[in-house]
Amino acid sequence: MSSGKPTPAPRSAAFPRSFGKPYPVAARGEGVYLYSSEGNRYLDFDGSAAVNFIGHGVREIADAMSAQAARLEFIHSSHFSSEIAETFARELLDFAGTGFPGGAVYFTSGGSEAVETALKLARQYQVEIGQPHRTRFLSRTQSYHGASFGAVGVSGNPRRRELYLPLVHDSEKVATPYCYRCVYACGSRPEDGCEACGAKYAAEVARALDARGNVRDSDLAAFIFEPVSGATLGAVAPPPGYLAEVMRLCRERGVLTIADEVMTGCGRTGRNFAVDHYAAQPDILVTAKGLASGYAPLGAVIASARVVDAISSGSGAFVHGLTYNAHPVAVAAGHAVQQRVKKDGLIARAAAGEKTTRAALDALRSLRSVGDVRGIGLLWAVEFVADKSSKAPFPAALGFAGRVADAAFRRGLLVYPMPGCVDGYAGDHLLLAPPAIITDKEITWAAGQLAAAIEEAEAVA
Repeated sequence: MSSGKPTPAPRSAAFPRSFGKPYPVAARGEGVYLYSSEGNRYLDFDGSAAVNFIGHGVREIADAMSAQAARLEFIHSSHFSSEIAETFARELLDFAGTGFPGGAVYFTSGGSEAVETALKLARQYQVEIGQPHRTRFLSRTQSYHGASFGAVGVSGNPRRRELYLPLVHDSEKVATPYCYRCVYACGSRPEDGCEACGAKYAAEVARALDARGNVRDSDLAAFIFEPVSGATLGAVAPPPGYLAEVMRLCRERGVLTIADEVMTGCGRTGRNFAVDHYAAQPDILVTAKGLASGYAPLGAVIASARVVDAISSGSGAFVHGLTYNAHPVAVAAGHAVQQRVKKDGLIARAAAGEKTTRAALDALRSLRSVGDVRGIGLLWAVEFVADKSSKAPFPAALGFAGRVADAAFRRGLLVYPMPGCVDGYAGDHLLLAPPAIITDKEITWAAGQLAAAIEEAEAVA
């Protein structure tokens, strides 16, 4: 006899991000669009979490991967290197700029692995140069560096950390410069300007460095930071002079600098790397996402000659290993993607796209819930507030950004909602990072659909 209750849908065998949300099945991608198995089309306005840079469905990337797999699908790095890894590593060192001649590249399967590798590399560097007491890391609040335990320890995203904090080696934290909510009242004294705030945030780093000891007895191995904030804070660029001063301070005290460009690297901000906007040269660059544009799982740690030489002339071996380090098919995908980026001038297109994106998104400021619009290149964020005059956020339980994203999805637009930009729990924003091939017409259409989605969410907030 029937109970009258509806039969629940069968649960997917694939572990989902959330058991409380249905996920349509993606069937194919083409250009800036993804298509569901039901035939619905979605404009990928967040680049699938700032991963896709060259567009979906580029046949030449699949062909390069297929050719590599047919020739050599896998080798273990304890036995061999590969021609494609050697070629791509040399090209990446050149791509990384003037701070990396004579350096080396360690390929990983993604951003979290790359950050983990960079942390280990920084630690071993200090041991190799006779500083074994340097066991700690300095990082920033409102940051995210990955899902592995080491990466969680140096991250500042409370929601993604709190469950695992008893298990991790936590880092020291300093504030992240955040102009819209500047703790130094940025903008209240026009004669000071952002440059003064940059000096004040850099002074926080100086105090944190000094608190851990002098150059001889400091316990800090490295300072890891996002040059431009990723999803956790949403496309926040640093004040003038901040990064250059921070790197000077670290170098004076023997602390390595690690630039986490998992999200911002490989052209996303309109330069090869975000640090290039600020004339900053870190000791280690970490990148992933746009490196292979989602065509294969791939990350890279780009280490300067200073770091590599310490190990090559010291113990001679990096005490670290990954089974899929420099996987030939993944590296071939990355190489083909970067060839496409160069051939089509996509970094210049990302830089040029900033103007159209800024104009289209700035129009959203007239909506009552839009507090801030910020970005660089093709990495943007829209922050929502319950009250513009006080910048008070919506209650965290409301999930306002998620509501906007759901409304946008129903309109055929993909955006990336994030909670917690104010204090880790309250505060809502969307991250927007379309492929560099997006047209002005598509940007304008996306902004219009986003405006309608915001108004829908406002109506029930």
